[in-house]
Amino acid sequence: MLSHPTSSMSPVVSSVHAELTSLVDPVRTMVEDAMVAAANLVEVAALVGDTARATMLSALMGGQSLTGSELAFLARVSRPTASEHLSRMVEARLISVTRKRSYRYYRISSPLVACMLESIKLVAALEVPQRYQPRSARDAALRFGRTCYDHLAGRLGVAIADSLIACDCIVLGEDGGDVTDAGAKLLTEFGVDLSQKRRNRRIFCKPCLDWSERRYHIAGHVGAEIQRRCMELNWLTRVDDTRAVQLTTAGQAGLRDTFGLDNLGLQVDPLDLKVGA
Repeated sequence: MLSHPTSSMSPVVSSVHAELTSLVDPVRTMVEDAMVAAANLVEVAALVGDTARATMLSALMGGQSLTGSELAFLARVSRPTASEHLSRMVEARLISVTRKRSYRYYRISSPLVACMLESIKLVAALEVPQRYQPRSARDAALRFGRTCYDHLAGRLGVAIADSLIACDCIVLGEDGGDVTDAGAKLLTEFGVDLSQKRRNRRIFCKPCLDWSERRYHIAGHVGAEIQRRCMELNWLTRVDDTRAVQLTTAGQAGLRDTFGLDNLGLQVDPLDLKVGA
């Protein structure tokens, strides 16, 4: 009977063999993990890199759930083609789907995916020299104020963040953010629910680099609550088929009285936003 190759080894050789094995196995595991991660990266990049799928994901960054027909229309593809794209993105867990009666509603699956998409947008905007693109009413509206998944972005979102930082209500840094005692008082009086800090796994408060302003706006639970409250008070209204938000007359007064913001009004006829950017 043949013995195992290591059975006839001397104690010294056996010890060296064991030591080499202990060194090689972790390296092999690291290489295998890196290969899997690279494959996953390629898959996600390929999904996001398609024009139709990128358009659908951009539309869902408004934070609303949309049907397959609505996404097909926005991406300018047929309904069967849209269905195929959506199935692939659901399988990759970029988006989630909920069935209600005979309709399927799609939305971004998590804040992590939204953060990835916004980061891609930021990198795409860092061209040197910047690629020339004619400005339009749609572009101006998006740069003024828009939804970034579930929080406010654009000049409006950055202005709110700047105001809260200036009055020592919020602290934002590259590593994260937090609400001060003064900020907790102001935001609670405004109608923001801060109780999730203890019972929710979601990041409480963090900076999100704005791709159009190149500065921070507020993301996380706090950012989502500020947006929710502004919508609830009818300070902001959504513009159909775009992520842009409009500031109402009540919103102009409310932002001035609550956050000390003024001269932010941007009045754009929603019909103008039907023109492509």
